[in-house]
Amino acid sequence: MENPIPLMQIPQENIFRKGDVFVLFGELFGRGYATGLLDQAKKAGMDIIGITVGRRGDDNVLRPLTDEELLAAETQLGGRIINVPVMAGFDLDAPAGEPTPTDLLAALTLETWEDEKLDWSHIDRCREAGVERFKASLSQVMAILDGMIEDGKNVYFAHTMAGGIPKAKVFLVIANRIYKGRGARHMSSQTLLDSDMGKLILQNFDEVSANTFRHLIDLSAGIRARVEASGAQVRYSAYGYHGTGILVGKDYRWQTYTNYTQGYAKMRLERIAEEAWAAGIKATVYNCPEIRTNSSDVFAGIELPLIPLLLALKKEGGGEWAQAQWQACQDLLAEPFTVDDVLQKISDMQTSDVMRPFYDFSSWPMPNSQGQSDITIGTSNEITSMHKDGKVLISDHLSRLVVEATGRLIFRSSSSPSGPVLWLNHDIVARTLNETKAADQHSLEAA
Repeated sequence: MENPIPLMQIPQENIFRKGDVFVLFGELFGRGYATGLLDQAKKAGMDIIGITVGRRGDDNVLRPLTDEELLAAETQLGGRIINVPVMAGFDLDAPAGEPTPTDLLAALTLETWEDEKLDWSHIDRCREAGVERFKASLSQVMAILDGMIEDGKNVYFAHTMAGGIPKAKVFLVIANRIYKGRGARHMSSQTLLDSDMGKLILQNFDEVSANTFRHLIDLSAGIRARVEASGAQVRYSAYGYHGTGILVGKDYRWQTYTNYTQGYAKMRLERIAEEAWAAGIKATVYNCPEIRTNSSDVFAGIELPLIPLLLALKKEGGGEWAQAQWQACQDLLAEPFTVDDVLQKISDMQTSDVMRPFYDFSSWPMPNSQGQSDITIGTSNEITSMHKDGKVLISDHLSRLVVEATGRLIFRSSSSPSGPVLWLNHDIVARTLNETKAADQHSLEAA
């Protein structure tokens, strides 16, 4: 993409009705964007069907969920789960009797990892084994799913798979330095990407976060053809991240978290959607604003662009409800700090000379730098220390609002999507929240 393409209007159309089918393509774990989209599907009365990544035992063998695990997962999902393990990535795959990529990484040390070379012919065989395993399992899932979808029912496939970090001790130490290290503990993200370990990790990110979307689209072709032949429609959505437009000063400006290593996979995800779209398939990647999730918490400072949403809520006519969000955030701060103090710290960071080079959309994802890491991580730590409780943050409150708004936007937009890649910036998120909360208030008053 040469320029971010924002969703400009709040979509009103909704083709999905009671009895239509919503397929969550990725297991539901804790906090995350998927809960907002799932809530919309439930409100529409859709039948909810999920999958599982399965579980691995001590012997590394992938297995289905036990009866107890399946019950817990279906209760959390609020629907049925097809209990065939669909674990993405190849970090724990290998031809029989040979070491997995994770085994190879386990042999690296902090002293050797930068220069250590991997056997790429072996890695390729591991990748092939992992992809074939994934596609075989997904084919089983689609065969079962086909029998669960009646003719005439619309189908929504929501891709939520992301990640792919191998569980190697040496990488966890390195990641801590790249994403949380300041001063002498800082490490260049480019140093990682230039190493064989970094190249392996980027491949695994591609398989988990991007290529799974292609496999989903390809292997559901039979279902798609049958459903569309019966007069119904099929939609696909996926969650992207490619920076967000937020208020910087008086204007909305694209910005991003640096370094977002998974960004390369997210761009591949966008290209997959573009290829599907060109083939007449309604598949859209929605690039969502930064929020705090179980996985994003590894990136110190990724939550900072979220906090200016408070400014957007006011700018977009939030009125009393917007003011109530300011007060809710103020109540989380210790004395004598104010929300304005927090916003000023973020503004100082955003407008600093250190950060100016990172507002270049065409260069995304840029490697980190010493100065950028110091100011981003330092600002994050300072703002966390301004709270009454370091585990109950303004960013948690605002994350829940963004999840709600993006769920509504993605669900409605997918009824009549305008393109393969769209950005959900703070302006449309704020307008959606303001409109939704105003309607909720009117309903309460009428009742």
